[in-house]
Amino acid sequence: MTGVVFALSSLLLLQTVSSCPKECLCDTHTKVVDCRGRGLYDVPRQLNQDTLELYLQNNRLRGLGSMSFRETPQLQILDLANNSITMLSTSALLGLRSLKVLSLANNSIRELDRRLLVSVRNLTILDLSYNTIGGLPGALADSFHYLTHLSLHYNRLTKLDRVHLEALGNLKVLQLKGNPWRCDCHLIGLKLWLEMFAFKGGVVDSIMCVQPQLMLERDLRHIPYELFHSCMITSYSYLFANIHYLDGKHRMLSGQLHPSPRAPSGSDFSPPGEGILPECEPKQRPRPANYRHAIATVVITGVVCGIVCLMMLAAAVYGCAYAAINAKYQRELKQKAKEASVVEERKNIEREEKKEPLE
Repeated sequence: MTGVVFALSSLLLLQTVSSCPKECLCDTHTKVVDCRGRGLYDVPRQLNQDTLELYLQNNRLRGLGSMSFRETPQLQILDLANNSITMLSTSALLGLRSLKVLSLANNSIRELDRRLLVSVRNLTILDLSYNTIGGLPGALADSFHYLTHLSLHYNRLTKLDRVHLEALGNLKVLQLKGNPWRCDCHLIGLKLWLEMFAFKGGVVDSIMCVQPQLMLERDLRHIPYELFHSCMITSYSYLFANIHYLDGKHRMLSGQLHPSPRAPSGSDFSPPGEGILPECEPKQRPRPANYRHAIATVVITGVVCGIVCLMMLAAAVYGCAYAAINAKYQRELKQKAKEASVVEERKNIEREEKKEPLE
C-alpha cells in the first residue's frame, strides 16, 4: 500500500514539474515549448513556469487577453507570427520582464497601445511586419532602450516621426519597406535621421515612395534635397536640412557639383497657391546637399576658426610681453641716466672744494 502511494505521489510530482499542454511539444532540457500549427484559438495553459521559449505561430489566435502569459514569467522568446490577432489587451504581456524576442508578424494588428509595450522594456528584437499598423505610439522610444532589430515592413505607415527613432540608441537593423510612404515635407526629418543612421553603420532596407506622383517608386534616401526645398523654412527639420547648403557651395567652387533635376512646376510639391501641399511655400533656389560633407565642412570651419583664435591670442600675448619688456628697458635707462647725473654733480662739487684752499 505504501509503495502504491509513493508511486502515485511521484507520478503527480513528475507531472507537476514537467507539465506540458497536450497540444504542444515540450523539451525539458532546453525549456522550449513548440505549439506551432496546432489550430489553437487560445494560448495553451498548464505551461511550465521555467519555459524560456514559446512558439505559437501558424495557429488561429484572434486576440491576447490580460496577462495571457502569467504562467511563464521567465519567457525570453515569444513567437506569435502567422495568426489572426486583431486585439491586444494593454496588459497582455504583463510580467514578461525577461522577454528579449517578440514576433507579432503576419497578423491583423491595426494599432499598438503604449501601455502594452511598457511591460517588455528589455526587448532586443521586435517584429511587427505584415500587419495593418498605421502609426506608432509616442512612447515607443521610451520603452525600447535595448532594441537592436525593428521590423515594420509591409504595414500601412505613410509617415514616421524621427522622435520615435532618435532614442533607440542601440538600434542596428530597421526594416521599413512595403509601406505606402507619402514622401512630402513631413518625411524630411526621417530622411535626415536615416542618413545619420546609415553613417553610423545601421542597416535599412528601402523606403519606396507611393505619394506624391513625382516621387512614385523612388527611394526616400536617394531623393535630392532640392525637391524638398519648397517646404516651410520655419520647420525645425528643414532648418536642420539647410546645413547642406554650405556643402553645396563648397562643392560648386571646387567644380565637383552635380546638381539633380529640379522639381517640375505643377508637381505635388508646388506652392500652396498652386496647390497640392498646404504646408509648402514657393520654391526657392535649390540647395544640393550631402550630410556627411556638410559635417566635414562644419568641422573644418571650426578647426580653421580655432587656429585663427589661437594665432590672435599668441599675437596678443606677444604684444603684451614686448610692451612689458620695453617699459622695463626704458625704466632702466632712466635710472642709469639719473645715477650718472648724480655722479657728475658730485664730481663738480669735489672740484670746487679743491679750488677754494688754493685761492
